[in-house]
Amino acid sequence: MLPTVFHPKIFLTSRFFAEFLQSLDLAGKTIVEVGTGSGILSLSAAKAGAKSVVALDINPAAVETANMNAAKNGFTQVSAVSDLFAALPADRKFDVIISSPPSFSGEPRDNADRAWHAGPGYRDILSLFEQAGLRLLPNGRMYVLLSSDTNLALMQDLMRAAGFSAKKVAQRSIWVEAFYLYELSLLCGEVPA
Repeated sequence: MLPTVFHPKIFLTSRFFAEFLQSLDLAGKTIVEVGTGSGILSLSAAKAGAKSVVALDINPAAVETANMNAAKNGFTQVSAVSDLFAALPADRKFDVIISSPPSFSGEPRDNADRAWHAGPGYRDILSLFEQAGLRLLPNGRMYVLLSSDTNLALMQDLMRAAGFSAKKVAQRSIWVEAFYLYELSLLCGEVPA
């Protein structure tokens, strides 16, 4: 783990999401992870059979860490790149998109804090679902982990505006917070205009 990268052993969200991914049949699927951090979710998707996994992050240290972890664990189908969807050709599409976006609104203090704070009014992730809808193959799915501390009403509005229907597929609670995993699919399998 390089400095400024979200550490998966410290926070239960990474393990919770990684275990969920292991329960999916990802054999032969193309995956993109938005906000990879250490790469644990991308590696979990590869372990679950994904044909290829692209791990995206705006933190260069996270990209380096994810690539190191993929190489160290022999997952040659995983590659991490800087930036988010803008780093990929506009026509690149995927079977599955996974993301655990920042839980809180507010200006991040530094690169490390970007894992927690998505800017005032969730500025940095407002287009996440719209962009994801454009990157899904027909019948593709998006899996997103949200916290009870997140503005869930806003996230649900953004999902709907992007043409997604969402269903909660897993939940885990700790003393003061709950984590929800949602499966999103485009209504009628159509890509939003």
